[in-house]
Amino acid sequence: MSELLRKGQVKQVLKSMTGYGRGESFSEEYRFVVELKAVNSRFLELIVRLPRQLNPLEDGLKKILHRFLQRGRIEVFVNYEEREKENIFEKISRIKVDKSLALDYYNSMLEVAKFCRMESQPLLSDVARFPGVIEQNKEDADFVALRPVLEEALAKAIESLQDMRREEGRRLEEDLYQRLQVLDRLTEEITREAPLVVEIHQERLSSRIKELLQEIEIDQARLATEVAFFADRSDISEELIRLASHRQQFLLTLQENVPVGRKLEFILQEINREINTIGSKANHLNISQIVIAAKSELEKMREQVQNIE
Repeated sequence: MSELLRKGQVKQVLKSMTGYGRGESFSEEYRFVVELKAVNSRFLELIVRLPRQLNPLEDGLKKILHRFLQRGRIEVFVNYEEREKENIFEKISRIKVDKSLALDYYNSMLEVAKFCRMESQPLLSDVARFPGVIEQNKEDADFVALRPVLEEALAKAIESLQDMRREEGRRLEEDLYQRLQVLDRLTEEITREAPLVVEIHQERLSSRIKELLQEIEIDQARLATEVAFFADRSDISEELIRLASHRQQFLLTLQENVPVGRKLEFILQEINREINTIGSKANHLNISQIVIAAKSELEKMREQVQNIE
C-alpha cells in the first residue's frame, strides 16, 4: 500500500461534497492516472470505471475510498497503460478467433435468410462483429505488481480531491458564520420587541372596549384577566431559550472532528421550528417581519449546509 494511504486520514475539517482530484503514478511496467469527480449526495455513492482487465481490483479501491470519504457521489476514472513497447507480431499473436462460435452465427444467419426467403449471403464483416467471435486474448494483468502503483495514484487523487473540498468547505464555513451573526442580530431584535407585545395588546384592547362601551366604565379586573391570558398565549420566552440552545449546538457542531453535514441540517430544522412558533405566537407586525427575515437567512444556510460532507 502506498505511503500516502498508510498515513490514514488527516484531522477532519469542514469539507464540501463537491470537488475534483487527479493522481498519477507509474513504475517501469505500468502507468496509472486516477481521476475523482465528486458532487452532492445524501449518502456515499461510488461509481468506479475501470478497464475491464482490472475489474478484480474494484472492491479494493472501494474499501480505500470508504476510509477517506463519507458522503457524496464519487465517480472514479482509472486510466491504465503498459509502458513496455510491443512489436506488431506480438499484438497479432494475441488475437483469438472462436471458429465454432463464428460458424454457429453464420449458420444461424443462413437459416434466417432461408426463412425470410432472402437470396443474400452473410458477409464476413457481419459475422466478425458478433461478440466473442474475434477478441483480444491479452494476458491477465499481474495484480501483485499493479496494486501498489494503482493505490499510489488513487491516494494522490484522494488528497487532491480533499484539498479542493477543504478549500470549498472553508468558504462555506465563513459564509455560515456570517449568516449566523445575522440570525443572532434578528433574534436580539425579537427579544427586544417581545415585552412590547403585551403592552400594545393591552392598549388596543382597552381602546376597543372604550369605543364599544362608550360611557360605561371598563371592568379593570376582567381586562387584566384578558391581558394575562393573551400574555400567556403569546409568551415566546421558551422558544427564545431553545433557539439560543440550538444556535450554540450549531457552533459546536461546526468544530467537531467528524463529517457534520447531516447533523447541521437537523439543527437548522429545529431552529426553523422555533422561528415558526415565535411568528405564530407573537401576533405582532414587527416580530412577524423579523421572522420573515430570519427564515430567509435560514433557507440560505440550509442550501449551504446541503453542500457539506
